[in-house]
Amino acid sequence: MILDRLTHLVPTREQLAANRCLRWRGPLLLDPRLWRWSRRGVARGVSIGVFFGLLVPVAQIPLSVVTAVALRACIPAAATRTLVTNPLTFPPVYFAAYKLGLWVTGDAAGVVPQQPTIQDGDERSLWQKIAGIGRPLLVGLAITATIAGLASYVTINLGWYGWLAIRRRRRRVPHA
Repeated sequence: MILDRLTHLVPTREQLAANRCLRWRGPLLLDPRLWRWSRRGVARGVSIGVFFGLLVPVAQIPLSVVTAVALRACIPAAATRTLVTNPLTFPPVYFAAYKLGLWVTGDAAGVVPQQPTIQDGDERSLWQKIAGIGRPLLVGLAITATIAGLASYVTINLGWYGWLAIRRRRRRVPHA
């Protein structure tokens, strides 16, 4: 089963306790609830990972792990779900977030009106263009990350309940 394969990839508590870089954080990181695949922990972890994976372009995994520890979420689920953005998905996700941000903010083009291109070391126009893209992109990413994080939380919970309901029904029905 897939879950069995995934659990073999997760480091054990003993491996983490023996790691000299993580030893000083032992009591926080070694809490068994943070490594258990429970419905609440996984749902929180996935939503945290998706949120930071979409919102923050750098240091996604450390931010999601710190947040997972603070919110008592499953650390492996939080760390792996940050990979929702990768080199293949990054351009379309950020372009869609930029377009959403343009629509929400009401910016006409999202970029400062055309100015001369960079000549003779004048980098002002380039930075103005980047600044014009920044606001709609940040607004779009914040909306996208929040909605995707909440949707993943609800989806994991509903899926987990559905899976348990199917298992209970199968146990009740006698096999012929």
